[in-house]
Amino acid sequence: MFGSRRADSLVPNYVILLLLVVFTIGPLVVLVSNAFKSPQELIANPLGLPMRPTLANFPEAWRVGEFATTIGNSVFLVVTTVFVELVLTGLAAYSLARLNPPGQNGFMGYMLVGSTLPIWLFLVPLFYMWSKMGLTNTLYGLAILYVAFNAPFATFLLRAFMVQIPRDFEDAARVDGANEVSVFTRVILPLTWPGFLTVGLVVGLGVWNEFQTALIFTSNPKLFPVALSYYKFTSRFGRDWSLTSAAAFMMIAPVLILFLAMQRRFIAGLSQGGIKG
Repeated sequence: MFGSRRADSLVPNYVILLLLVVFTIGPLVVLVSNAFKSPQELIANPLGLPMRPTLANFPEAWRVGEFATTIGNSVFLVVTTVFVELVLTGLAAYSLARLNPPGQNGFMGYMLVGSTLPIWLFLVPLFYMWSKMGLTNTLYGLAILYVAFNAPFATFLLRAFMVQIPRDFEDAARVDGANEVSVFTRVILPLTWPGFLTVGLVVGLGVWNEFQTALIFTSNPKLFPVALSYYKFTSRFGRDWSLTSAAAFMMIAPVLILFLAMQRRFIAGLSQGGIKG
């Protein structure tokens, strides 16, 4: 009796979850289906599954959109940004969590305020400065911006991981003669690798999907990242939904596969990092 009542009380929860799944997965299913349709079939059946699947849209979108170049640009930006981000913010987080530098509270407050301000407030002076320094229309210039934009989040999350580690591990390493660099690389890093993995995934996905900053700081099509390339692609072929769907599928497939492969560790990392602040 009580079991049936409890099951009945959970029905609204299941209904809400089902609706959320439909609204989340539905557009992706339609996108993938349209990518395998010819333009004629898409007009006749825009929401259904393809009756005569075709792969012709993919090589055409790959060639016309020059995705071989733009995906390479995005891979370079993601790898460079994630690597530099993890090195710099890892050291900063260790300093804030363990070394207690003077003014650390003020620095944390400054980063907190800075991370809440919209990027658009800084774009005009940044563009002027980047132009004077010759960093516009360069992948390195974009990578520096992405590192700066993601630094507050990465530092906060990595610090949250490090403050949870008992100091006994570090004290034992120091008794054995380890310096701060050895403590960081041999003790802290192995214990906080889920946090570094989480930061790497979040930053990497953000850089892969970002196009507004690239739209402002790059004008050379050979330097476009894949998200900006797709934006330009849709402006040219906005009426050819089969072609734009195939291009969108190629753009999101790498990050979707990566996220699905590492989603458990990603979610576990976020949960562990949120236990303490």
